[in-house]
Amino acid sequence: MTQSKAQANAESTYFPKEGLAPEAVFAELDAASANDVDWRDGRLGLYVHFGGDDVLAVAKEAYLRFFSENALGPSAFPSLKKFETEVVAWTGDLLGGHDVAGNITSGGTESIFLAMKSMRDRARARGEGGDWPEVVAPFSAHAGFDKAAHLMNMRVIRTPLRDDLRADVDAMREAVTPDTIGMVGSAPGFPHGVVDPIEDIAAVARAHDLWLHVDCCVGGYILPHARALGYRVPAFDFSVPGVCSISADLHKYGFAAKGASTVVYRDAELHSFQPYVFEDWPRGRYAVPTFAGSRPGGAVAAAWAVMRYLGRAGYERIVGDIMGACTRLAEGIHAEPELRVLGDPEGPIMTYGADELDIFAVAEALEEQGWFVTRGAEPPCIHLGMLTMMHVPVIDRYLTDLRGAVQAVRDGRVRKGAARVTYGG
Repeated sequence: MTQSKAQANAESTYFPKEGLAPEAVFAELDAASANDVDWRDGRLGLYVHFGGDDVLAVAKEAYLRFFSENALGPSAFPSLKKFETEVVAWTGDLLGGHDVAGNITSGGTESIFLAMKSMRDRARARGEGGDWPEVVAPFSAHAGFDKAAHLMNMRVIRTPLRDDLRADVDAMREAVTPDTIGMVGSAPGFPHGVVDPIEDIAAVARAHDLWLHVDCCVGGYILPHARALGYRVPAFDFSVPGVCSISADLHKYGFAAKGASTVVYRDAELHSFQPYVFEDWPRGRYAVPTFAGSRPGGAVAAAWAVMRYLGRAGYERIVGDIMGACTRLAEGIHAEPELRVLGDPEGPIMTYGADELDIFAVAEALEEQGWFVTRGAEPPCIHLGMLTMMHVPVIDRYLTDLRGAVQAVRDGRVRKGAARVTYGG
């Protein structure tokens, strides 16, 4: 007799009494993924960052070789210490830094959290910031800054954007108070894909002796290579005086395994505010550099292996293909009279909206053609997430379907789009 869905759901809440053969376990895994988006066909614009089958193979093999090792114990696993140290140094070099310090983290949120902790603890050491230290950030800065502030008794003061969707530096300057300890800029910001005027923000930060963190979780491993290829990329990294720390995600355009990011500081003195140390414990002194204790050795090894495999030349080859796809996509969107790309983005994130058409209806029409479409809230737009190598072959197909979606909305076949605007769970 076939087991009812209710019975199956009920049984899934109890710890299994008996184990299964590996083949049966894998069959259940496959069945569970049946409704997942098939990201390999290029119809998913975020969550997965694909650098090519060869890059993926290197990351997987490296991860498996260090699957059980733990980066919490560098004395036990000096190999992982070597990998982390070199990845941080290579990242600093890529981002215009010398003698940088930092760590590999679990992702961009942890990198942001650690930068916020470091600026808070430096302010405490200097007797600054009051009971609720403030960090000034543009409206487009990642929500992770507010998440970190919520957990650490801080406040994020968000300021308006300019018409080009970049940070309004005058508004940021006016938001500085005696309790302000830091400022934030993005390169690029996730909502619109544009790079904030980091040099101008840095000038304000220097004038007030504030910590400036640049969120390069998206751009850190693609913008430097795009610049080397001749693409327009404004100054945003440690080459700008006043930039204290940078977050950059290895598992995005570093094409490493999840979860891996970096938080990098201009020097060791700034990095010294990051670790957590606890002395009053029977086990002895507890000291960790990151939020996490145990850290997967596989993620550290995979990041090192991919960077060592690709080198600058390999990254530039991939980035050239991705940026070329971005250019073709922007040209195709501009060719539709009702559509416009928002903000003139420098990197791999692109959003587009419409003045006359319901852009969410266009999104609905694209979904009917099998695309996984994400939306932006302010201004209303279609958010193309982050283009990678899986999108390079499908740009023409996307533009063809986009033209069909626009025509369907023009004709009234799709009348109203649902504004389902969310990110994450």
